[in-house]
Amino acid sequence: MKLVTEQRDGRTLLIVKEGRLDAHNSGELKDRILKLFEEGGRDLVVDLGDVQFIDSSGLGALLSGHKNAIQRSTGFALAGLQPRVKAMFELTRLQRVFEIYPGLREALDV
Repeated sequence: MKLVTEQRDGRTLLIVKEGRLDAHNSGELKDRILKLFEEGGRDLVVDLGDVQFIDSSGLGALLSGHKNAIQRSTGFALAGLQPRVKAMFELTRLQRVFEIYPGLREALDV
């Protein structure tokens, strides 16, 4: 799985460079998010702009990240949800759980 990490304006960015976030690669995403928090990453923004498909495993990895952020009293946001991915969040009502921004620019402007 191609994951790119950057630091910008005191925030940690995790850019997912994959078309699919599913059972085959969601474990790697979950592990990377946890590692970032363990290394002191703060206010994590996960850019899903390249992700065209997400299943329950992918949603679970993101929920795990959200839970870890709450435990560490830090922020956790998602950015750039494509229409099919956004539809999954709406279907599962997870848009009520996450901070979701249209794009990375909007997430960083907060």
